[in-house]
Amino acid sequence: MTLRGKKVLVVGAGKSGVAAARFLREKGAAVTLADVKPTAELEGTVAGVRVFFGGYPEAAEFDLLVVSPGVPLTVAPVVQARRAGIEVIGELELAYRFARAPIVAITGTNGKTTTTALTGEIFRRAGYRTLVAGNIGVPLVAGVEDYGPEDIIVAEVSSFQLETIRFFRPRVAVILNVTPDHLDRHGSVEAYAATKARIFSNQEPSDVTVLNFDDPLVAAMAERSPARVLFFSRRHNLKTGAFVQDGWVVVKNGSGAVPVCGVGEIALPGAHNLENAVAATIAAYSLGVPAAVIARVLREFRGVPHRLEFVAEIGGVRYVNDSKGTNPDAAIKALEAYREPIVLIAGGRGKGSDFKAFAQKIKEKVRVLVVVGESAADIATAARAVGVTEIRWARDFREAVHLARDAARPGDVVLLSPACASWDMFKNYEERGDFFKKLVQEMASS
Repeated sequence: MTLRGKKVLVVGAGKSGVAAARFLREKGAAVTLADVKPTAELEGTVAGVRVFFGGYPEAAEFDLLVVSPGVPLTVAPVVQARRAGIEVIGELELAYRFARAPIVAITGTNGKTTTTALTGEIFRRAGYRTLVAGNIGVPLVAGVEDYGPEDIIVAEVSSFQLETIRFFRPRVAVILNVTPDHLDRHGSVEAYAATKARIFSNQEPSDVTVLNFDDPLVAAMAERSPARVLFFSRRHNLKTGAFVQDGWVVVKNGSGAVPVCGVGEIALPGAHNLENAVAATIAAYSLGVPAAVIARVLREFRGVPHRLEFVAEIGGVRYVNDSKGTNPDAAIKALEAYREPIVLIAGGRGKGSDFKAFAQKIKEKVRVLVVVGESAADIATAARAVGVTEIRWARDFREAVHLARDAARPGDVVLLSPACASWDMFKNYEERGDFFKKLVQEMASS
């Protein structure tokens, strides 16, 4: 891809947009970084890049548009560019065009970050120079050129990123699950699933697609993949792939079953993390990583920040940060990970989600519910409809944590698993989780 002298508009001045602008400038492009927000706070952060805030310039003056994942494809410059035949791609596609290392790409509604980090650690322990990047927090374009054919890239990929791919072709494509999420952008579960399936759309028969056999929507994608399909399952024995049998994670990829690790030895808690572990196992095994290496990592890997992250124990109460639980299905899985009584903090900005199933799980697992943010009333209404009565209303996030503390008893778990995005109160789920940890540490030291 020749960029020198090209006029490029980067739409969206978030983390990936800034990284893309910097990369494009280094390649000799004339770059404009634009954001609809009326602020120039990023001005000067990328040397040699023109900034345009408070709206967007006309697309006609550019040769290429690079769109940040958080920007909907209905914005004016994208519509204009497509009508004019100007190429529109995202940062993921841009990075791919300069990638030399094989890519293991992981997507799904829930579990992406944990599975990506776990898979990356498996490859590192197997001796590969490994880049873990993408939607996990480090834009792929920021490091893609530092890795060669003997290395490996493990990329977390979101549906928003997959909307703007064109040639992106991972060596291994993993789809963990598909449950309703981002319906405010994709419109329907079917459209959302179709976007996820784009992850394998450019694969060839020599590549591998890893699919969740236990998720009917995902399993049905097998017939559409042009690659070799390997399933993973927590509930069924499989002819090929990875699955759980007699208390063991087992792989079959050719002849015979190979036991990898006892389920009880896996460090990550919860049934959903068992699924993540089995998915990571087959992804790594399909590229030749020995079972013994995979087993060592499964026994030692304890997760990522903001996903069932233990923060502190105060007065016999455990505080757990699951800020990355940004949709009802993710929060349900977090609730299922604990046997102890739970004081749950939930709420934030909804994404078109239905809270009925979440409310039912709250009734089963939660002793006290604390609601906060824009979706507080929606969650409380759904909870009341199934008979939940212990509900506390918080005016802001700090009060929500203090209400949870006051309601908790020794032996309880105070769990932040919001089932919503953070954007009504915070820049992102990381900032929300970090603030939760700060408040808990303040309580621990007082």
